[in-house]
Amino acid sequence: MKTLFAISFFLICLSNTSCGQQKKQKTSQSKTAQVMDLSKITNEKVKQAIEALQSGDKGWYLFFTESPVMTDDGNTVDFKSFFAKALGNEKFLTIDKVENEGKDVYGNFKAGQWGTFKVFFKFHQNAEGKFNRLDIGQAKY
Repeated sequence: MKTLFAISFFLICLSNTSCGQQKKQKTSQSKTAQVMDLSKITNEKVKQAIEALQSGDKGWYLFFTESPVMTDDGNTVDFKSFFAKALGNEKFLTIDKVENEGKDVYGNFKAGQWGTFKVFFKFHQNAEGKFNRLDIGQAKY
């Protein structure tokens, strides 16, 4: 009876150890999956803005003028209310292409409830270096 108890206890301890190892492995994999290469973005202000977007940082708004124009698939939308919902919930998964002196960014984008698809972000920069317009939409590349 003591032998059966000892074997059962050993097996329970062994199974708990292996479960703990699996959890650690999954956690480390998800952390590495969140890192994305932004080196393709050559415009430093755009890169910094995308970094803020990626992390859900409200510093995103500091890269823009007080009332920037924004379009989503060609339709004018309110910039601040759009990003009040999107910031922290939506982000680029990959950066596939960068054009227009680093101001046009194309890539796969996770758009919250809308799913994942290819998009473009086209930043328009004023003389002071702030963005006064942002055009986003589904990309066809």
